[in-house]
Amino acid sequence: MHKTSEWLQSFSSEKNLKNPSRSLLKDGFKPCRKISITGGKGGVGKTSIALKTAMELAKAGHRTLLIDCDSNLSNTAIKLGLPLDNKFEKLLSGEATFEEVVIQLGNFHLLPACNGSTEIFESKMKFDEIIIDVISSHEHEYDYILLDCPAGVTREALTLNAFCDNRWVIVTPDKSSITDSYSLIKLLATRFGVKENHLLINMYQNEKQYQNVTNTLTETIQNFLGTTTHVLGGIKKVEVSAEAFDTFFLSETKNELQKNFIKLLYGFTEKDGGPTALLSNGVTQMAHEHDVH
Repeated sequence: MHKTSEWLQSFSSEKNLKNPSRSLLKDGFKPCRKISITGGKGGVGKTSIALKTAMELAKAGHRTLLIDCDSNLSNTAIKLGLPLDNKFEKLLSGEATFEEVVIQLGNFHLLPACNGSTEIFESKMKFDEIIIDVISSHEHEYDYILLDCPAGVTREALTLNAFCDNRWVIVTPDKSSITDSYSLIKLLATRFGVKENHLLINMYQNEKQYQNVTNTLTETIQNFLGTTTHVLGGIKKVEVSAEAFDTFFLSETKNELQKNFIKLLYGFTEKDGGPTALLSNGVTQMAHEHDVH
C-alpha cells in the first residue's frame, strides 16, 4: 500500500491530485470532474446509481463517460441490456483503441470491463494504473468521468477512489454496510490523505432510519478521522422486485423515484461547483416540487 500511495502521489504531481480537473485549464481544456461511485460493501446499489447519474448528466447535455472498474465482473452493460463481450481485453493488449471499445449512446459513453476473462484473471497488470492512464488520455473529451468502483478496500479500489475529485460512498442501513463504509473512508484518509467524501444513503425505510445512519457515520468519521463528510441525501426503498428495480430506476419515466434522484443530483452540481446545465429541461422545477432528501 505504501508503494501504491507513493506512485499515486508522483503521478498527481503532474495532474494535481487534489483537483486534477482544474489543472487542465492551463492547457486550454474544459475542466472535467471525476467522481468515483464507491462503497465498502457489495450489493448496496452502487452500479445502478452510477448508471443513473451518468445517464442523467448526459441527458442534461454533459458529455459523460462511465468506466466500469470491476475488471472481470462487469455489470454495467448487463443492467443496460447490452450484449456482453470482452473487447476490453483488446484495449489492454493494445489490439484495440479506446474509441473502438467504448460504447457511445449520445452524450453517455460507457467503458465496460470483462466478464470471466481468463486473460485478465491470469494477468499481473495493475488495473488501477491502466484506468488512470485511460482517464488522463481522454478527460479533455468529457465534462464528467464516473468510475463504478469495486466495493471493498483493495489496493486498486482505494487508488482509483483517491485519484478522483469526488467520492460518493453508497451505504445502506445495515450494520455491515455502515462498518465497511467507515473502513473504506478510514483507509482513504490514513493511507492516501483523502479528507473529503460524499455520502448517499440507499434503500432506507423511513426518516428516522435515514437520520440514524447519517448521524452515526458523519459523527464517527468526524470524531475519529477528522475528515469532512458531505451528505448528498438518500434514496428511499421502493416496493419493486429486485428483478424489476433497474428497469424502474433507470427508466426516463417521471415517477417519484426519478424526480427525487434528479433533486439529489442537482444539489450536488449546484453546491459543489459543477456545471449548471442541470438547470435546463425543467429540472429545477422538478427538483423543488418535492421536499425530500
